[in-house]
Amino acid sequence: MTRCSTVPRRTDHVVVVGAGLSGLAAASHLCGRGRAVTVLERDGVPGGRAGRLDVGGYRLDTGPTVLTMPDIVRDTLAATGASMDERLPLIRLDPAYRTFFADGTSLDVRTDAEAMTEAVRAFAGPREAAGYARLRAWLTRLYEVEYAGFIAANVDSPLGLLTPRLARLAALGGFGRWENAVGRFLRDERLRRVFTFQALYAGLSPRRALALYAVIAYMDTVGGVFFPRGGMRALPDALAGAAADAGVEFRYDTRVTALERRGRRVTAALTADGDRIPCDAIVLTCDLPAAYRLLGRVPRRPVRLVAAPSAVVVHLGVSGDGRCGADGTAHHNLLFGRAWHTTFDDLTRDGRPMRDPSLLLTRPTVTDTALAPGGRQLVSVLAPAPNLARARLDWDRIGPAYAEELIEATAARSGLKMRMEDVLHVITPADWRRQGLLAGTPFSLAHTFGQTGPFRPANLPRTTDNAVLAGCGTVPGVGVPTALVSGRLAADRITGAVPS
Repeated sequence: MTRCSTVPRRTDHVVVVGAGLSGLAAASHLCGRGRAVTVLERDGVPGGRAGRLDVGGYRLDTGPTVLTMPDIVRDTLAATGASMDERLPLIRLDPAYRTFFADGTSLDVRTDAEAMTEAVRAFAGPREAAGYARLRAWLTRLYEVEYAGFIAANVDSPLGLLTPRLARLAALGGFGRWENAVGRFLRDERLRRVFTFQALYAGLSPRRALALYAVIAYMDTVGGVFFPRGGMRALPDALAGAAADAGVEFRYDTRVTALERRGRRVTAALTADGDRIPCDAIVLTCDLPAAYRLLGRVPRRPVRLVAAPSAVVVHLGVSGDGRCGADGTAHHNLLFGRAWHTTFDDLTRDGRPMRDPSLLLTRPTVTDTALAPGGRQLVSVLAPAPNLARARLDWDRIGPAYAEELIEATAARSGLKMRMEDVLHVITPADWRRQGLLAGTPFSLAHTFGQTGPFRPANLPRTTDNAVLAGCGTVPGVGVPTALVSGRLAADRITGAVPS
């Protein structure tokens, strides 16, 4: 294991700013390693971007809806001595996704190797089934090489990556392009979409994203997709509850406005209520610009930071069981348009709403009926959208009409009966900006080469000796599993890494 820099001097009491997933993970690991921890959260509940909203008996998740890599959740809970089986029982979703294509075909994405191979065989023939088997083996090797050495480890500089793992990653084609890598195994253009659409999570087109980010496709199509009973809000609730029971102090409705400093060290967090909370070290999990404002300095970079695309999300309460044909829609559904490459151009190059959108349709009440009133179901439609740095669109003006377009497109492709009258809540890039998020996107920084690994904004700011960053704006990046890993990496910076 490469030795990495840590916070010098005593770190007995740590303040964590933010009770999002990275903050909860940092607090859990720090508490488990003997530190006294105080978490300061501006909202009244934990979760951060994993938000929630209750409307007329519906329990909405306003943040992430796809949960992968449950072992990372298990390890986070175990840091405080908690059991995931007791705190957060998870349901494996089968299929992980149901995919619908513009030509009228559909495919269930299953994580069992034999079941998925047979599904691909029936969908696209034996050659593609054999290609899928090879792709699955490649994705697995990619994950095994990447996770411990690159995703889940602190690195002080690019030189820290010069290990045998880097050579293995290069040999696997990790520094080529994601789309080309998948194309080595699959010829069917529909199947290629299934294993490259995740590039949007990295904020890039699969033509531009490095193949090493195909590890995201491993996480959901091989590792599996899960759902906690009670909705995604159950995840931060479980983490916060376990941490509080272990001794972490939580102060909700507490907004940090400034940091008290003595030389290069932060000595206290100052709140809007006039409180002063002293600390030996501090973990900042707020969005990157807000963290830099608190620290009083933005690090110099040779190129400007590039934000990922944003999203428009429409939440609806729909009557009936919403069945689509004989099979119906599943918990997670991918509704692909005819366009593909031009869709990414719309988002990342031209700065316009997708002309032929590909959509994520989520029906959590398929798995947990308690999330909606009796006889009703909860539905959400997510459409990627350009961020506000790419396109200064007036979403407050165009948002309602665009939401109606999305509802019509979703109804036509899925068979669900949906109307504007069913809308419970709409979130646009303007709403994300009002939450203080960079460029109006919940996905933070895109994973360009210059914002990958050691080139991503560091979690150990050079200007302050005892401050550490966590969250999707720093290492390792965007997503629920990586947010939890980011919190653990922040704890490692304070205590030193704990051997696994």
